Amino acid sequence: MGFLVVVFGVVFAVHYYLYRRLIRSTTLPGRARKALTAVLVLLLVLLLVALVGTRVASSWIVHLLAWPGFIWVAVMFYVTLICLALEIPRLILNRFFRGDPVKAAPPPKVIPATVGSSSGPRKIEIQVEDVVEPPKRPDRRLFINRTAAVVAGVGAGTIVGFGLKSGLGDPVLERVPIRLANLDPRAHGLRIALVSDIHLGPLTGIAHTERIVDKINRCDADIVAIVGDLVDGSVRELGHLAAPLRDIQARQGSYFVTGNHEYYIEGGPAEWIDTLEAYGIRTLANERLSIYHDGVEAITLAGVNDVNGATMEAGPDLHPALFGRPEGVPTVLLAHQPVIGTEAASWGVDLQLSGHTHGGQMVPFDQIVPLQQPVVRGLDTIGEMQIYVTRGAGFWGPPVRVGAPPEVTLIRLERG
Repeated sequence: MGFLVVVFGVVFAVHYYLYRRLIRSTTLPGRARKALTAVLVLLLVLLLVALVGTRVASSWIVHLLAWPGFIWVAVMFYVTLICLALEIPRLILNRFFRGDPVKAAPPPKVIPATVGSSSGPRKIEIQVEDVVEPPKRPDRRLFINRTAAVVAGVGAGTIVGFGLKSGLGDPVLERVPIRLANLDPRAHGLRIALVSDIHLGPLTGIAHTERIVDKINRCDADIVAIVGDLVDGSVRELGHLAAPLRDIQARQGSYFVTGNHEYYIEGGPAEWIDTLEAYGIRTLANERLSIYHDGVEAITLAGVNDVNGATMEAGPDLHPALFGRPEGVPTVLLAHQPVIGTEAASWGVDLQLSGHTHGGQMVPFDQIVPLQQPVVRGLDTIGEMQIYVTRGAGFWGPPVRVGAPPEVTLIRLERG
């Protein structure tokens, strides 16, 4: 509850800041300011529908409103960043253009005049002040603030536009060779198609799943590994979107481990595990099996539940997954979150395959992820264990990816 309070507090604070920067400082009191304020309030409502409504309701109208709501999340984020970056230049320019100094009014003119009276003509003096109109010039501060607002809007719109194209487009195929010192020479060249964070949900259509499955099948892999966050809803709501998964092809089988989002579903991942089983995809829940290649035991393939499984007393447990495994055979561990690698390395795991981070999804979030996870994306090491973290094939929240395009990975195991 406290986390939600913080989140919504930040959301409202950001919208107030945008009101001050994009509306109040760029308009004069009147209809234009009222209209723009109403638009900002509407966008805030759509954002709340996207963040909250999609979790508590599954009606078509909620899903329809979620589209502009989630897109506004991305636009809001980048508009705010650009506005903050422009704060100092805007402040300097506003101080520099304070306006021309006010000139002192000229002294009144004295005009002599003669007036008549009962005692005869009398001279008097009349003071006349010149009426000086102030020079008409544009308000430079208003111009500066409007220019900054336009720059922020155009900049954010451009970034999000390219991000939408990336997020809704085909995933990139990353080919990654990984050397394992204890790999049997006959297992050299074993191919693993890795995919994570597909996030079937209210903003994805069946074409999203079909694109990913097609990319996986083009890998011609021995093993397919789906490392969590497959769905953002129940089988009843999203089962039709998962149907193309039955077409996944792999010579040595397809395997799945749960991600944190599988535990956000009421009742947990049990129904999805059964559905995937019917599609020929086996779930590794704190367990392992042996993968054979060219007649030899090539690798031990282990998989653990996600950390969030602990909320349902089904958290990750490396002991049953790794204890007593064959000696001299490389161990490949499937775990949704890279953070599991800290413990996995101590078990002597050779390679961990993970997702969860989305590679940051939208820069500069990739600079924040290391606060929680030891690896953000790509191939790295934890101790003596190698780990590969995929950017994921889908998106969460905004259908936008900036600096972190969606990915399907083809890993080729080599002896070395």
